[in-house]
Amino acid sequence: KLTSLALQPAITPELVHGRVHLKCSYSCPSAKPPLQYLVVWSRLSTRGKKEQIQRDTTLQSFSYVEMNGRNLRLGDTVFCTVTAFSRDASEQQSLPEESKGFYAGIKFLPESLQIAEDGKEHVLTILSTVPIACPGQDDSCKITLQLSTEDLGKNSQLPGPPDIALSACQVDLLQAPCSESSCAAAAVTVTAVTDFAQDGNRLSRIRAEPVGQRDLLWRAYTPKDVKVTVRDLPTGNCYSFTDPHIITFDGWRYDNYKIGTFLLCRSTLRAFEVHVRQWDCGGHRSATACNCGVAAR
Repeated sequence: KLTSLALQPAITPELVHGRVHLKCSYSCPSAKPPLQYLVVWSRLSTRGKKEQIQRDTTLQSFSYVEMNGRNLRLGDTVFCTVTAFSRDASEQQSLPEESKGFYAGIKFLPESLQIAEDGKEHVLTILSTVPIACPGQDDSCKITLQLSTEDLGKNSQLPGPPDIALSACQVDLLQAPCSESSCAAAAVTVTAVTDFAQDGNRLSRIRAEPVGQRDLLWRAYTPKDVKVTVRDLPTGNCYSFTDPHIITFDGWRYDNYKIGTFLLCRSTLRAFEVHVRQWDCGGHRSATACNCGVAAR
């Protein structure tokens, strides 16, 4: 056998004649006699096993495979394994060296979120690890993703309204030169909905779906969902009810039988206040006021 050659194969994405390809590159030691290379491409199946999709024997220091949407699709994790042979004596070969797995498709960073009902915005980056092709003259080089949210409930509870809000319902991934692990990227902010309900920690998901695509590669692809756990925070409550009995945020109780418009609540930190209007609702024997209107800013 040939000694260990440190071929170090690595996969990078590339557009070739407007089609998405993956390129396996490796180092070529200057050996005598000269070498040739066997490159085996494989993908990870849904059962977690590697399936061979292509074999190349080449004198070059690289090999290409096309992402055609059939034997190699978006959402696949791809590997290339390289073995070097002596051209003069094919039985002399190196140990096969495998690349790191390359995930071809849409990635979310972070892959999952844990946020609280505190009004803070959290940035979610959406990126494509493969280049965006331009299928036709009239098409701009972008992929449009439709974003949606869904509440998955908690334990035995039924799903309710989404517990999260997004800053945008659609994002465009515009064609850009590939660098590191991104060929196109966009960002949205995710905020937990403050619902004033003690409903425990709930799980929601964010789904992204390509829309308006004629390219088969993207049309048949749905990226993996992002799971978002929303941590419930205790919230205060205050009340004004019947003729009006009032309970404050900190639990004080008193009555206000007056007629008029009153400031019920005002925030010292932001532009938020609640006014209440009370009107006569008593009989001849007792003067009683009841809530008849409310205004909130």
